[in-house]
Amino acid sequence: MTGSKARQILDMNAYRPAADGAAAADPALARRLANVGAAAVLFYDAPIQMVAGEGAWMIAADGSRYLDFYNNVPSVGHTHPAVVAAVQDQIARLNINSRYLSPVVDDYLEALKAKLPADLSNIVLTCSGSEANDLAMRVAARASGGTGFVVTRNAYHGNTAAVTEISPSAFKRGAPADHVAQVPEPDPALFGTADGAGLAEGFAAAVRQAIAELAARGHRPAALVCDSIFSSDGVHADPPGFLAPAVAAMREAGGLFIADEVQPGFARTGDHFWGFGRHGLSPDIVTMGKPMGNGFPMAGMAARPDLVAAFCEDVGYFNTFGANPVAAAAGHAVLRVIAEEGLQANAATVGAHLMSRLRDMAARDRRISAVRGAGLFIGVDLEHDGAPAPDLATAVINGLKREHVLIGAAGRFGHTLKVRPPLCLGPDEADIFADALERVLAKT
Repeated sequence: MTGSKARQILDMNAYRPAADGAAAADPALARRLANVGAAAVLFYDAPIQMVAGEGAWMIAADGSRYLDFYNNVPSVGHTHPAVVAAVQDQIARLNINSRYLSPVVDDYLEALKAKLPADLSNIVLTCSGSEANDLAMRVAARASGGTGFVVTRNAYHGNTAAVTEISPSAFKRGAPADHVAQVPEPDPALFGTADGAGLAEGFAAAVRQAIAELAARGHRPAALVCDSIFSSDGVHADPPGFLAPAVAAMREAGGLFIADEVQPGFARTGDHFWGFGRHGLSPDIVTMGKPMGNGFPMAGMAARPDLVAAFCEDVGYFNTFGANPVAAAAGHAVLRVIAEEGLQANAATVGAHLMSRLRDMAARDRRISAVRGAGLFIGVDLEHDGAPAPDLATAVINGLKREHVLIGAAGRFGHTLKVRPPLCLGPDEADIFADALERVLAKT
């Protein structure tokens, strides 16, 4: 990997305005840039204007249909009729802040708690995963008495001031703060053999070293924070259970384990409802977000009651919109759809089929150096002459766009294709993607 350069998460597959400042030719694009400026984050050399969606597909303004292999927000499918109906019904009845009693909210909380470890019986709803992680950090600091956090070196956990500090992949310049220690991503190639032997203890040793680094800087550990599929690190799911020794190391040092389930949660990995379930773990705190409302903005933090009570002795927490009835109606509808349509089993079955197609492709194309993941969350590494090939990944992503398939990138060097379609994806749609990828690679 000599010579490979780490890439910032928002730099992967990003639209870049003309260097000479020339106005964009597309009026819709020019309008967005004029309204948002440098903070505009768009995909592709020529961003797409989307107008509709259904299932695993999105429809552009020109009528083109795109197979969505990127978006985990509409997790049960774009514009799912059950979620749409639940939101429409509730917003037509009442939408209020969280200071009033609402059976709709408590019905949802109890349904969500039924999916979580029994001791995580308090849930605080927020509007975004960033808010949920920010709150989790504060709760962990109060409970542990620590100020230090351990994260992977390409982690992304959100964009509040505090959460950005534990999101190394968000930095264009500089680095995370003094109270944040980084460990390498759990890539078997870094800690053991290709089959994952040695990964568990190697990753745990890295966490112990990070704890020691924090101590040398004067920080007691507050928590190990992990996206349990390690999405922005390039998708690292296996072997199941490898994360447990690292969590034990943090707890032995007095810190907590915060499982960030914004990416792997809500049945995406197929074998478990939550990413941490693959590792046989019961976290101290679980945060969740994007897939909860199938596009309706909602998120939450689940924790043991003693942790929430200790935090509330100091400052408490209130979120005006976090526990509104419309969000609860959307979230409850998502849980029902996952169960009624068997989407967890579908993620396992279709994901296995897709993984088989991709590994068969890798056996015939040496540029595909690894295929890994769980369920409908897969990472595909691309390389050239043994080194990460982010330029190839970008070319493939844009080539897939021309094939009307949407996909993103991940990994420290931006060389990993991030395969993350809606959970309703069918085997025929998986084949559409695999066939398109094969055609693009043949031409790239």
